Amino acid sequence: MDETTRLLIEVGALLLGMSLLGRLALLIGISPIPFYLLLGLAFGEGGLIPLEASGEFLEAGSEIGIILLLALLGLEYTASELFGALKSARVPGIFDGVLNALPGAAMALLLGWGPVAAVALAGVTWVSSSGVIAKLLRDLGRLSNRETPSVLAVLVIEDLAMAFYLPVLSAIVVGVSLAQGAISVAIAVGVVTLILYVALRHGHFVSRLFPADEFEPLLLGVLGLTMLVAGLAAQVGVSAAVGAFLVGIALSGRVAVNASQVLTPLRDLFAATFFVFFGLTSDSSELVPMLLPALGLAVITILTKLVTGAYAARRAGVGTLGQWRAGFSLAPRGEFSIVIAGIAVAAGVAPAIASLATAYVLITIFAGTFLARLPDAAWFRAVVRRRAARAAPGPA
Repeated sequence: MDETTRLLIEVGALLLGMSLLGRLALLIGISPIPFYLLLGLAFGEGGLIPLEASGEFLEAGSEIGIILLLALLGLEYTASELFGALKSARVPGIFDGVLNALPGAAMALLLGWGPVAAVALAGVTWVSSSGVIAKLLRDLGRLSNRETPSVLAVLVIEDLAMAFYLPVLSAIVVGVSLAQGAISVAIAVGVVTLILYVALRHGHFVSRLFPADEFEPLLLGVLGLTMLVAGLAAQVGVSAAVGAFLVGIALSGRVAVNASQVLTPLRDLFAATFFVFFGLTSDSSELVPMLLPALGLAVITILTKLVTGAYAARRAGVGTLGQWRAGFSLAPRGEFSIVIAGIAVAAGVAPAIASLATAYVLITIFAGTFLARLPDAAWFRAVVRRRAARAAPGPA
């Protein structure tokens, strides 16, 4: 059997399996993300039948999925809304970094991996997964909720912080000079600043590039611009997701509305591919020894993310239930955590950090998918109302 035929069979079988699992998830009333992950684990390294021909195709598809998830999230908001949310979330963003990085650093030191691994594992536990959370918010119908801008602001601050963190981490693990590290950071910061400036100040000119009511050139143009900016951002060490998100922010009016409409089917396809590919690249046999440390780390950092999200939402004037929704929504870690672990492993720093990070990410995605639904449960709402009634001051 030639490679093309095998590719068609593997991808076709995966898509069919994803469709059936997605329907099962709808019947049960949960997000399909855990099922996509399990499907990937079942056919990845250490799984039932490892897939070989479709690896590169699925890898490219998963990258496009993250880009489209963030681009369409950006289309939901205007530049002024983003700017206001970022200004209000500066303090929660710093709080988020400190509170969620410390457990990872402490775990690396407890495991005897040393200070360099501590810097890497701090990043693994710090940054939430924009891709997973974007899909969760969409699946749960929360894009228009009052707490969602606070969640997105924290995510954007984290992704922007990665423009500083990743070059610094790379410099530390390979032992490059301070000057080389500073140059990498300066380039990354310059690119982020340029993209932000164009998105916030000249977005209306960007929108004029595309015909709002001609769907084919609109689809090709917006998709092309999004991928181009995401690729250029990644080339200089900035998150491709940040570049895609800011392209979405820059578009407005009918262009934004119609672009969202034509890009949605592509997003659904490639975003699902991302979660399957994540499972495919995880060797289930290597995860077992790291399950206990990963579980302990996940419990601690899900709680710290809950505090972070609730704090950010409260500062934005969101009610108690919205604070819980914001906190639980931030629990999943994902693409950045794996990238950070990969940088550490490639440099020979604590090879076991890859298995720990993979197990940790899988646990937080599974747990976060279910925890995000808790505030919508009737019993949870009743508990929150009772606590609020007890906390309310009585009559004078």
